[in-house]
Amino acid sequence: MPTNPKEYYPPMHSAEHILNRTMIEMFNTKRSFSNHIERRKSKCDYYFDRNLTEEERNNLQNAINKTISLNLDITESILDFEDAKRNFELDGLPENHGDEIRIINIGNFDSCPCSGIHVKNSNEIGKIKIISSSFDNKVLRVRFKLQN
Repeated sequence: MPTNPKEYYPPMHSAEHILNRTMIEMFNTKRSFSNHIERRKSKCDYYFDRNLTEEERNNLQNAINKTISLNLDITESILDFEDAKRNFELDGLPENHGDEIRIINIGNFDSCPCSGIHVKNSNEIGKIKIISSSFDNKVLRVRFKLQN
């Protein structure tokens, strides 16, 4: 496990976790395989078979904002590597991950390995706005920003 967590903007990073779980639930995807998380706007890339329709983008945005509004506590737990391997996909971990894996939990909604900084409750995120989505070469890119 890296000793210095990724320096993402915490509200945006927590929103990215909720976006990932919502994509899994709505579209049966895996978590994003690539992302760029910034304060002003962010993007996540998913292996997918098409672009989202405007209605799907709106439904995605509404589902994420509904989850954010639940005021879910965001906590961390530590699992030993073998327990983490049984419960999570660990392909994205750095090679020097160590024997303990940090898991970020967003209420009972989402849990995943993560080295980034997060808010303490989803009410600190604000609302998400899906700016756009695009599809190219089997990759769906979802662009989003936060609104207070």
